[in-house]
Amino acid sequence: MYSFRLVYIFSYNLFQFCGHTWILANTIARFFTFGQDALADTFYSVGFVMSLCQLLSILEIFHIADGIEKARLLPRFIQVIEKNILLIVVIMLEEIQSKPVVCVQFFLWNILALLRYPYELLCVVKRPSVAMLWSRYSLWIPLYILSVVIEGFIIYEALPYLKPSAPHFPCLLLVYLPLLAMGGSVTVWQLLKERKHHLEKLYKRKKKK
Repeated sequence: MYSFRLVYIFSYNLFQFCGHTWILANTIARFFTFGQDALADTFYSVGFVMSLCQLLSILEIFHIADGIEKARLLPRFIQVIEKNILLIVVIMLEEIQSKPVVCVQFFLWNILALLRYPYELLCVVKRPSVAMLWSRYSLWIPLYILSVVIEGFIIYEALPYLKPSAPHFPCLLLVYLPLLAMGGSVTVWQLLKERKHHLEKLYKRKKKK
């Protein structure tokens, strides 16, 4: 018998996987159909689904805190918060929504999600393979670093547009930029430790066999 928690966490990860797969497929299809013109209205075509997926990702903090999901709380908290802050900035500013860099960031977010959620699904139903574990961390971490750099660039680009409408908000974002760099560094450090821990456990199981 499957417990309610097991069914719930599997359903959550499956929803996120399907949502990000749809966003990525939609983005790629639009690019091949309309070319570079598709970059300008990426947010209008996939922004709602992306916002929904990122809003629901807040639940992951409670999953770890409640023990439903076994992972480090701090890096997941940083990832969820930084993505939602950037989405708020993009939603607030129509001038930023049409910039190609937003499309690039959405593309990276979806690649990162499609590296993580299949791994999480395998963790629920059975033990993931070494290849899946390697892609979840070794491939995921450099892409995450790149997404943090692009996020900082988008926020910096947004500052001039915020000054007329919200004079105090740019100051908060200027303070947030170094915090973003610190948070990204802590996340990478924690994930490297998590990767080492999981690989050691996997190799120990193989030796016992």
